[in-house]
Amino acid sequence: MAKTNPFEFLQQVRAEGAKVTWPSRKETVITTVMVFVMAILASLFFLVVDQILRWGVGLVLGL
Repeated sequence: MAKTNPFEFLQQVRAEGAKVTWPSRKETVITTVMVFVMAILASLFFLVVDQILRWGVGLVLGL
């Protein structure tokens, strides 16, 4: 594999970066909000499951 000097490497990196389709500000905001919503829903789900399991184990062990 041929070695490239640092200047050529940086040129190649800039050329590849220019090919990327970057998301718009609106798309970024929407996906960020969706990540937070899904994180909250997942945490609520696991809270409920944990409480049910705690209740079930307490019932089985007679605590």
